[in-house]
Amino acid sequence: MAIEWRESIDGVDWAALSEMYRRAPLGDKSADWLRTAFTNSLFKCFAFEDGRVIAAGRAVADGVDCSYLCDIAVDPDHQGRGLGRAIIEKLVERSRGHRKIILYSVPGREPFYAKFGFRRMRTAMAVFEDPERAARGGYIDEG
Repeated sequence: MAIEWRESIDGVDWAALSEMYRRAPLGDKSADWLRTAFTNSLFKCFAFEDGRVIAAGRAVADGVDCSYLCDIAVDPDHQGRGLGRAIIEKLVERSRGHRKIILYSVPGREPFYAKFGFRRMRTAMAVFEDPERAARGGYIDEG
């Protein structure tokens, strides 16, 4: 089937997108949470097949300094088709002109992102809503 690429949130079935993130598995993100997050992101990218969203990603960006790629997910039934790669390429291209393009990876997936030129940062730090969960997931050191 042909993939339809969209950069607009028009016509997105947020409940279906929420289910895709759960299955990917990128966590439980409610339909309302996703609608808010994508609406407030400067760049969005969706892949549709037969009218159903099968991959998505977004970038929170300010237009000059920093673009942060996040929530990149591909439906498990469609993984291995290059959709994740295409989303990253599209978001990186839209983010060109920013001084830095940042993402943080699911632990263990860093080599995939390195193929796009992403390099490990030595000074990146974060405040997590649930630091114990972030530590268990391998995102931060315990402590």
